[in-house]
Amino acid sequence: MDKKRVLASIAVFLILAILVYLQYRHWRTFDWGTFWSQTHRIKKLHVLHGIALIYIAYVMRAWRWKIFLNPVRPKTKTVDMVSPTLVGFTGLALLGRAGEFIRPYLIARRTDLPVSSQLAVWGVERIFDIGAFTILMLLAIFLPSALPSIPHPEYYLRFRELGFVLTALVAGTTIAAVVIRRNGEKVASWVEQRFSHLPKIGHKLGDKVREFHMGLDTIQGPVAMFLLTAVSVGMWYVIALAYHEVTHSYGVDALEIPVSQLLILMFSSMLGSMLQLPAVGGGSQMATIATLSSVFDVPPELAASCGILLWLVTFAAVVPSGLVLMHHERLSLRKLSVESHQK
Repeated sequence: MDKKRVLASIAVFLILAILVYLQYRHWRTFDWGTFWSQTHRIKKLHVLHGIALIYIAYVMRAWRWKIFLNPVRPKTKTVDMVSPTLVGFTGLALLGRAGEFIRPYLIARRTDLPVSSQLAVWGVERIFDIGAFTILMLLAIFLPSALPSIPHPEYYLRFRELGFVLTALVAGTTIAAVVIRRNGEKVASWVEQRFSHLPKIGHKLGDKVREFHMGLDTIQGPVAMFLLTAVSVGMWYVIALAYHEVTHSYGVDALEIPVSQLLILMFSSMLGSMLQLPAVGGGSQMATIATLSSVFDVPPELAASCGILLWLVTFAAVVPSGLVLMHHERLSLRKLSVESHQK
């Protein structure tokens, strides 16, 4: 691990330590006995259902990447993408952001394509993720029986504003993607000229635009666009169902949260994951616990237990299968991380 990653990890650790201290200082009556009793009462079958749904979501991710590859590798099968997907997310879980590029790197090796082309696909994939989640969030916000019925209605206005922000973000990103798709080289040259006083930054940004343009070339026509959108929306809905299985596993009224409202938890978890330590997470659990407590009035002990379990199911459950696949394919996680950042 280089000096920058060490400093970043120390900074994240300090921030998380402060957040943990403030959270449990706020919960001065936190009862560890209640926490453990709530945790031991979990219905394990629901947890297993949640893990199964998360693995289905990984297969859907593999299917989506296969669709991206159709123009250049039409004979690639979805099953060929499953192993790189599971190993890639295992790297993300165990190494944090240092393992983020393992998945596109492995796919590039498996399909004999340039790594830059698959990093470009990875960037386009992020747009579909944000867009698909925004579609589900908007449905939840504007359906009468969804978010307006949360325990604290005052939060509904904030979530509605968030929906508009996400919509604006997706619209802006889509417009930028269309412009780059049609005029990729011109946009890249314009960016380089714009930052001509900072040549290194300008060339780097220009190369990023060219890579992104390369990734957009993988979307061949309206049928592929529709299929990619449908798979993305379906995948995020399956993840929401996994959240529902976990919260339902406690068998208490406080966690009988409708799927539409669980999108709030998913969003807070995604934001929290921006602050995470390798292998232990941190930010995701803290954000989920805080949301359960403040928005849904879940008691602190129950919120803490559920937040940790959600992280284990939705983020860490991939690790055992990923490690098995790595052993079978004789892969080294650290080596993959280094190589994926060098390409």
